[in-house]
Amino acid sequence: MSLTAISPIDGRYSKQVQNLQEYFSEYALIKYRVIVEIEYLFLLSDKKFLKLTASAKKHLRNVIEHFSVENAEAIKEIEKTTNHDVKAVEYFLKSELDKTDAKDAKEWIHFGLTSQDINNTAIPLLWKHSLEFELLPAYLNLQNHLHELARQWKEIPMLAKTHGQPASPTRLGKEIMVFVERIENQVQLFSYIPVSAKFGGATGNFNAHHVAYPKTDWIKFGNYFVEEVLGLQRMQFTTQIEHYDNLAAHFDCIKRINTILLDLCRDIWTYISMEYFKQQTKAGEVGSSAMPHKVNPIDFENAEGNLGIANSLLEHLSAKLPVSRLQRDLTDSTVLRNIGVPVAHTIIAIKSIEKGLGKLVLNEAALKADLEGNWAVVAEAIQTILRREKYPNPYEALKDLTRGKEGITKQSLHKFIGSLKVPAAIKAELKKITPHNYTGIAAKY
Repeated sequence: MSLTAISPIDGRYSKQVQNLQEYFSEYALIKYRVIVEIEYLFLLSDKKFLKLTASAKKHLRNVIEHFSVENAEAIKEIEKTTNHDVKAVEYFLKSELDKTDAKDAKEWIHFGLTSQDINNTAIPLLWKHSLEFELLPAYLNLQNHLHELARQWKEIPMLAKTHGQPASPTRLGKEIMVFVERIENQVQLFSYIPVSAKFGGATGNFNAHHVAYPKTDWIKFGNYFVEEVLGLQRMQFTTQIEHYDNLAAHFDCIKRINTILLDLCRDIWTYISMEYFKQQTKAGEVGSSAMPHKVNPIDFENAEGNLGIANSLLEHLSAKLPVSRLQRDLTDSTVLRNIGVPVAHTIIAIKSIEKGLGKLVLNEAALKADLEGNWAVVAEAIQTILRREKYPNPYEALKDLTRGKEGITKQSLHKFIGSLKVPAAIKAELKKITPHNYTGIAAKY
């Protein structure tokens, strides 16, 4: 951890998100640019535009597989002269070819391309890998954790609260399953959004490629390179840059999932404040600098804060990136360098939630006491059965008995039931209903 880092991502929380350096650091962006340039050169060779010897291919493949921070630093050194980051990559790779028996192939590096053909394939590629290896597994692991807790608490009755007031009882496990299903649905929607790329020359028309080799089907070539070699989806009609609509859809979907997690954090926080959960303590930890008794729900509060930061950035990214003046302005360039920041804050939040969930200790006594203290909630059950039995004005009768009234107990409800002009079997049925068993049904999970 660097004590002088400006961002907590690279300071206080660096150990939690250091894996993301493989996708979102300056080193990572340079590495992915190198990958795209070399794979493009390989495909040109495969299509017989140039000849690359086996030893030259092996050397370049080793550049990809063993690309190091030192290599990236060498490229940054070149950039001091070029003042252009992608051109620096081109010159670096030309120097690598000088080490092989394929020096004549140097001018095929970056052939016909503009820098955005590299950026708008390298960034989608690193984005795809970050989703596959970091973000989506984190979401799914959290979903699985919640699902396991839902199973553990499947039979735990709990007083529900609507508008903050006692409502028809539910089961704790089912309430956790609400979040499991929400996350699952949004992750599934997320998986339908393609990772898009641009590859088509200075203004998206393969102008340079076509003028040099007019008989080549460059659209077919570009589609094959982006989709089969890189595993992305090539947009067919672009300006100089990819239009980022699908990337914006990714940001919006991440924001929705994060909002679900924020909702989860607030609910768990509230359950803790209601003492439905206690939290495991750890020797040496302090809850408050002044109040020794405190065990604060800091993990859920930390997560809520980080989710808020992530969503604010995601909102800006999804609103800004699809907008670019005419065939291209440069505003996307600096913004794109920040796409890892909301991912990092999201990962930090997920880890905080996981930590917080691991510290929860169910306090069944508090849940039972809350149910026992709110017999008025079975009024719904009583009036519904009376409706079934065609009893006159059952809702109004229960409303008069319970609405805004204090001291509604088992005894007072049973006294009311005893006064009803219904058969004894119906009275017995009504008296079996309690806040502890009036929990309805839920789908299997």
